[in-house]
Amino acid sequence: MTAVADPISCAYDEMAPYYDRFTAGHDYDAWTLTLERLARAHGLAGRRLLDVGCGTGKSFMPFLARGYDVTACDVSAAMAAIAAAKAPAVPVHVCDARALPALGDFDLVCCVDDGLNHVLEREELTDALAAMAANLAGHGLLLFDLNNLATYRGFFASTSVQESDDLVLVWHGRCAADAGPGARAEADFSAFARADDSWSRVRVTHVQRHHPEPVVAAALTAAGLECVAAYGQGLDGLPHAGPDELADTKTLYLARHAR
Repeated sequence: MTAVADPISCAYDEMAPYYDRFTAGHDYDAWTLTLERLARAHGLAGRRLLDVGCGTGKSFMPFLARGYDVTACDVSAAMAAIAAAKAPAVPVHVCDARALPALGDFDLVCCVDDGLNHVLEREELTDALAAMAANLAGHGLLLFDLNNLATYRGFFASTSVQESDDLVLVWHGRCAADAGPGARAEADFSAFARADDSWSRVRVTHVQRHHPEPVVAAALTAAGLECVAAYGQGLDGLPHAGPDELADTKTLYLARHAR
């Protein structure tokens, strides 16, 4: 399968060699265990997982280690190639969540780490949710996250630098510090890598859209899904009831086929 050639895939193709270094401080083992327990608490049964927007595999590797039968996909061929190299037994497809093909009937479909915030239009959000629903077993759960305004007013409005002897990674957010509901946010990612006595530079722009809860609710309904629960989450990765747009960095949604 071939990914749609668009700014999302192009940006992550360029970022792929540096992604694991950029996210080295993220504890995916602990976070995905928390997500799994949350899904189990809301009726998850079975261990067939589809990881949509799998990136370099950091989001599915802990599930694999815990005995899940994993299938994965990403819009970026370069990111998917890294994921496939980490887990040769896992089918890793290159495809766009907005036009996700039929890959199976899964007990759990996950789309985490900003994947759906890269979907900029309401209709495309519905398309992505409907495509994931089509891969969901009758009893299955869909788990996805979306960035809150706190992320766009914070991380996407600030600059951070990670430095080492051979690599400098720069994140430069260009979002307004008072961004409102539905805001479009842009940030530049630059990687300066040293090889011998010379340096090379890669620079890409990430574009995201904030999706307010009413928009998400309408998209779920249009996709034939119903929301089971929504949780707020901060930088500690611990979900809690009652998400707050200005206090929590993300909202976690669990959904299932409408009954």
